[in-house]
Amino acid sequence: MKNSTLDKVKKGTYITITNLPTGILKVQLIRIGITEGSKVFCLERLPGGTIILQKNRQEIAIGYNLAKEINFQIV
Repeated sequence: MKNSTLDKVKKGTYITITNLPTGILKVQLIRIGITEGSKVFCLERLPGGTIILQKNRQEIAIGYNLAKEINFQIV
């Protein structure tokens, strides 16, 4: 499956994170449990572009600008 950026994910889709931005953003994402290879569920897309991901029972909100820097593949 072709890689795409997280800002284009559709609600209700299971995805695998394939690439994270470098630097401090990568460190912060790893701290909250989002790593390359993580399998997550797109729970919601909010107005303004915010993406709500669910990993296990944790819900994580990713802003639009950050979502444009994260690549994924559909599981």
